[in-house]
Amino acid sequence: MPVNMVSASEYRRILVSDHPIMDARAPVEFTKGAFPASRNHPLMEDEERKLVGTCYKQKGQQAAIALGHSLVTGEIKQQRLDAWQRYFTKHPDAYLYCFRGGLRSKLTQQWLKEAGIDIPFIEGGYKAMRQFLIETIDNAASQKPMLILSGITGSGKTDFLLARNDGVDLEGIAHHRGSSFGRYHEPQPTQINFENALAVALLKHQDSQAKHLLLEDESFLIGRSALPQAFYKGMQQANVVVLEEPMEARLTRLLNEYVHKMHSGYIERLGEEAGFAAFAEYLALSITGIKKRLGGKQHDEFQAIITNALNIQQSRGDTSAHIEWIELLLSKYYDPMYQYQIDKKAERILFKGDHLAMHQWLDAN
Repeated sequence: MPVNMVSASEYRRILVSDHPIMDARAPVEFTKGAFPASRNHPLMEDEERKLVGTCYKQKGQQAAIALGHSLVTGEIKQQRLDAWQRYFTKHPDAYLYCFRGGLRSKLTQQWLKEAGIDIPFIEGGYKAMRQFLIETIDNAASQKPMLILSGITGSGKTDFLLARNDGVDLEGIAHHRGSSFGRYHEPQPTQINFENALAVALLKHQDSQAKHLLLEDESFLIGRSALPQAFYKGMQQANVVVLEEPMEARLTRLLNEYVHKMHSGYIERLGEEAGFAAFAEYLALSITGIKKRLGGKQHDEFQAIITNALNIQQSRGDTSAHIEWIELLLSKYYDPMYQYQIDKKAERILFKGDHLAMHQWLDAN
């Protein structure tokens, strides 16, 4: 094998170590899906790639190559080369790849070599590495036993998970807390990027000393991010542990998550006036998202309480009025739904306890 190509046997090492990689694909390809440690410095921009692709279909490979050279030449070529040189100066041990580890990788490598920089490209490119990650997810349940962390809304499952080294935070990867009120400030990743990040997290977990794979109890969809079918099926068959927390602690936690964190995040991003308006819209959209389950009359009751709490918050800086609708949301919506779901898992439950007891049980088992 040529010394300037990184073998497919190195995929795991590259991904687990977050090895820097330059992605030479077009921006539209990169945006759709890439790897966590990759950065996009394309050989061709989107329109150039489109023209070359059309030429390839109509006139064949040689004509497409010739067109590519004519499109990326002179000052344009130098600009691309300058961007690559800056990247590899900053990351001298980095690799590069294109879609299949073919013409674009070889041409990028050739131009860099002519400029005095010898950089390996990755065998198989993005397509082969992506397939490796898909297989990683599909086989996850056979690598370490899955254990599902369940618990009523507000019990602090994510906080608990993040305090341990045996968990993978699915909601963090999806940028969504998995409920109607679960939006993050930043947008969710594309489905492909969600899957790629999940697979990398699983590879890192497999290399750890953890005895099992601890996952928060999730629906098939986390916001708009869908759990891969084989992975979700494994979760549905796994044993369950249940985190317990008193109502007062749950209310305090949800007030912080739904109100304090979201409000401050919007203010930080948009400023005082626009941020408060965006925060109010977030609450309105979240309660509207469960209107069908609540029913129109109860939805309107919630919205009136939320509006009153927002008015008090805006006029006095006091967020305590939000507790009323949060407590109502738990009693009328989340708690009954949770009880229904946990009853279906009764035969798989191994342990129930508070945060301390759960840490102790997991450490011992």
